[in-house]
Amino acid sequence: MVDLAIISGTRFYDFPGLEDVRDETLDTRYGEVSVTIGNIEGKTIAYISRHGKAHRDLSNMVNYRAHLLALKRLDTKAVVATTVCGVLDPSIPLAKLAVFDDLYFPDNRLPGGEACTVYDTAGEKSRGHYIFDNPFSEELRQQIIAVADNPITDAVYAYASGPRFNSRSEIAMFRNYASFISQTAGPEVVLAGELEIPLALLGFGVDYANGIQEKPTPVEVLDENLRKSKGVFLTVIRELIKTYKVPEFGGFVYRFE
Repeated sequence: MVDLAIISGTRFYDFPGLEDVRDETLDTRYGEVSVTIGNIEGKTIAYISRHGKAHRDLSNMVNYRAHLLALKRLDTKAVVATTVCGVLDPSIPLAKLAVFDDLYFPDNRLPGGEACTVYDTAGEKSRGHYIFDNPFSEELRQQIIAVADNPITDAVYAYASGPRFNSRSEIAMFRNYASFISQTAGPEVVLAGELEIPLALLGFGVDYANGIQEKPTPVEVLDENLRKSKGVFLTVIRELIKTYKVPEFGGFVYRFE
């Protein structure tokens, strides 16, 4: 059993501080997944680098379904995912932690164009419809908020398929519905829900999205914020682990059995 899994993104390719570490390769029907497992504060932690070492996989290459099925096989009780983001609201400062409370992902498609779901076999016993009031675990969110340093908590995450960045007109559309945007976490939220694993998503704004400000965010500011992001994520996750309690799954999967 895994008490808590961490899925990390850009510039966050390892999870230092784990004890009794072992690496496992799990085979799923969507492919193999490398998972690092260890202990902190008496809890069993699983860690997946979403992009792999040295950012091997771009956002369109990430095997989301394999990652989540591997964590399900490990009997993972909850997931904290991280993502660096473009900021869609000019009033939100850069380099600030966000604990998202809603998701904008209306097309529900994986990067390859197929539906974002693990229900891909007609008649399979587990097939169903994921129904939720909030796609993120409120219980887990509140545990994170309690240990974080004044995070942004009223924030909607928008998923955009990459690897290219969005045009000004596309960003103008996203601004109607969300305050942060990135290219990775949307599928993880949906798939965790279908597998009935509570999930919380942490974001860190590294630049303003295309057209949000008159001038683009300087590359040196973007780089510095990317550098900062791992430390901020690690700090709040380590504090969470100290007091972590396994949350209940808040959604519901309506099945046809």
